[in-house]
Amino acid sequence: MPTESLYPPIEIPDVDIWAFLFERNDKPYPDDKAIYIDPFTSRTYTFADVKSTAIDFGKGLKALWDWQKGDVLALFTPNCIDTPAITWGCHWAGGILSPANPGYTAEELAFQLKDSGAKALVTQLALIATAKKAASIAGIPHDRIIVMGDERDKEARVKHFSSIRNTSGTSRYRRTKLDPAEDLAFLVYSSGTTGHPKGVMLTHRNIVANVLQGMSGEANLLKWDNGPDKSGDRIIAFLPFFHIYGLTCLIHHSLRAGLALYVLPKFSLDAFCDIIQTYRVTFAYVVPPVVLLLAKHPDVSKYDLSSIRMLNSGAAPLTKDLVETLHSRLNLKVKQGYGLSETSPTTHMQPWSDWDKTIGSVGRLLPNLTAKYVSEAGEELPAGQTGELWVKGPNIFKGYLNNPERTADSLTPDGYFKTGDVGYQDENGNFYITDRVKELIKYKGFQVPPAELEGLLVGHPLVDDVAVIGIYDEGRATEVPRAYVVASKATEPVGEKHSNEIAEWLATKVAGHKRLRGGVRFVEEIPKSVSGKILRRVLKARAEEETSGKTVKAKL
Repeated sequence: MPTESLYPPIEIPDVDIWAFLFERNDKPYPDDKAIYIDPFTSRTYTFADVKSTAIDFGKGLKALWDWQKGDVLALFTPNCIDTPAITWGCHWAGGILSPANPGYTAEELAFQLKDSGAKALVTQLALIATAKKAASIAGIPHDRIIVMGDERDKEARVKHFSSIRNTSGTSRYRRTKLDPAEDLAFLVYSSGTTGHPKGVMLTHRNIVANVLQGMSGEANLLKWDNGPDKSGDRIIAFLPFFHIYGLTCLIHHSLRAGLALYVLPKFSLDAFCDIIQTYRVTFAYVVPPVVLLLAKHPDVSKYDLSSIRMLNSGAAPLTKDLVETLHSRLNLKVKQGYGLSETSPTTHMQPWSDWDKTIGSVGRLLPNLTAKYVSEAGEELPAGQTGELWVKGPNIFKGYLNNPERTADSLTPDGYFKTGDVGYQDENGNFYITDRVKELIKYKGFQVPPAELEGLLVGHPLVDDVAVIGIYDEGRATEVPRAYVVASKATEPVGEKHSNEIAEWLATKVAGHKRLRGGVRFVEEIPKSVSGKILRRVLKARAEEETSGKTVKAKL
């Protein structure tokens, strides 16, 4: 039998995100509670500020661009406290938000703009050149590009989003009615092993459900009035808002629960530690490489991080040694969670009280979820046996945009999502993830599709054939991409300078997280099956041999 959540079911209201956040009768905190805080400029948004700004922006979209239900607004920006108001302003107007990685090249961004059918693009001034180039490729007029953040175009060549929200004659516009179960709230892009990212279609109900699931049980220990001075829990937000982890767990959770969110545009160890110390931050969502820095970097000792009640790590597995090293050094507790873009994201969470009892586990199923592990033959497996994890619940996505075949492969007729992750559960309902069916490389939580890099690398004159795999880098506490290359005959003998040349060449063509941090290795041939499929497991065995010096036999 499939495993049911050990938590009691919760009620999922039949409302869209706007009503869920702004039209509730049970908000426990005041309208003037500061929710989104820029610690570098001291600029803030209270609940009331977010709501009024979002309404004005939504009205401006309708007035200026005849915004219709289902129109897509792309967001290409680092973390910014303007993001929530722009997001929910888009929803107020009936639109769908599609956040993009600010590290994308123009070509990578253009693919997402075209695939999503984006009608307009919001960015920051520092990224305007990339945004304009991508918009041109995607056919978006440049007058549909606007900027957010503190920096404005002094020559007024690009509108600031505040000018959109201050559009005159908008009083006649009303909020667009939406069907929470059917209408999309977000199009987030998740990389696939076939190269191009896939548009993950998340409905309003998906997000509403997952916010409530994540706030249930022990997760609800975060409160707006916690602490001796009753000022509430404070969260540091460096996880990217364009990623589903930050989008749901940071932006949405904070407003629903009334938590103060200190927003960083990107991660910096010194800034991270300084903000925790200065503002007495109590909670942080992190990823394993950050846990590694906190556990081992000498600069951390200069700061007082004792205000932290708990860290929650996700996006990639966390080792027992790392959890114990961190606690031994700083007395900081870290628990784990699990989820995917397709699950909005969180499906499992380790309870606060179990952080040291079930290290290595991703936790228990959240409320209203059912899961099972399935063998390669499609048979359900009992506790203790390893198989692919399938999950079912109200937070499971609607499907992949413009990709019915991939959707059919991923969603079963009875509603289970095949995660592609392999693991098992114990007799106490704790779940463990041990491997991936899919071949995606996860660098610090970001997905790197090997086929995309291979497709680019074969275009280099030194490369005759290539395969890319992920190898674990202990120094970074994450997987990194490594390329195995068959050199063209004209380049023999090959050496370190050729490896560096190839790696540096690729770095100019991809976002930062896709760089070949695992290096380039030259081989005589790429191992392949009789049908031509790359045997990555053979290369992984080779990589393990190179690291350990021991012979490792790969399964064929």
